[in-house]
Amino acid sequence: MSVRALSFGVVAEAYERFRPGYPEELFDLVLAYAGRPLRTALEIGAGTGKATRLFARHGVAVTATDPDPAMLAELRRQVPANVTTVRAAFEDLRPGERYGLVYAAAALHWTSPDGRWSRVAALLEPGGVFASCGGPYQLADPAVEKAVHAARAPFLDSDEIPSPDGTPPEHEMQWPGTELLRAEWFTDVRQSVIKRRLTMTAAEYVGHLSTVSAYLQLPAADREQVFGQVLRVLPETVDIVADIVVHLARRRP
Repeated sequence: MSVRALSFGVVAEAYERFRPGYPEELFDLVLAYAGRPLRTALEIGAGTGKATRLFARHGVAVTATDPDPAMLAELRRQVPANVTTVRAAFEDLRPGERYGLVYAAAALHWTSPDGRWSRVAALLEPGGVFASCGGPYQLADPAVEKAVHAARAPFLDSDEIPSPDGTPPEHEMQWPGTELLRAEWFTDVRQSVIKRRLTMTAAEYVGHLSTVSAYLQLPAADREQVFGQVLRVLPETVDIVADIVVHLARRRP
């Protein structure tokens, strides 16, 4: 678990305010892949519960795990009663109960690669489903993106997280699908994309940036300066490409 992975608690309220939830299409996709009712699930790195709510409102009994107490406190304010919370990093979870679904929403890249897939497999029922989803937020207008990059450049060259296994962005199968294909515990690995377009005000977009780990690692004075410079180059509203890349796999019986 990296320092960047533990940086979000200081902005838990902003994370809840400025990060969008997940669409019904995500639940429908996972359910169709499972081919049977989803009754129990364990969530890795639940944060403030953006994905937790999606699965819980469909009657799934979710155990939401996260190492950050501030994030879990925000989650508990937002989620229904059929959610159990556990303060723990994924690496600290001990095999015990098995679940029909184990999933991570914009969180799997924070887990340690050592033993990642054997741990997931140990938490799944035979035939159970693993799901991971996420994707970068990209400004739809290239001119606006160029202006933001220039404003950010003195402090930060890139705010994206590189592929954990080095898979280039043009590769047909992206991470973690690349690792799942090699993992002996899984079969039927699939990759899907849910198209999503968002419109934010300039202030909302900067609010979103305030929850991104690359900015959270900057000294406070630099962080405030870069946010001010980005805000100055933005139009009143911005269009965002926020496609959700979904990876699914099934635990071998």
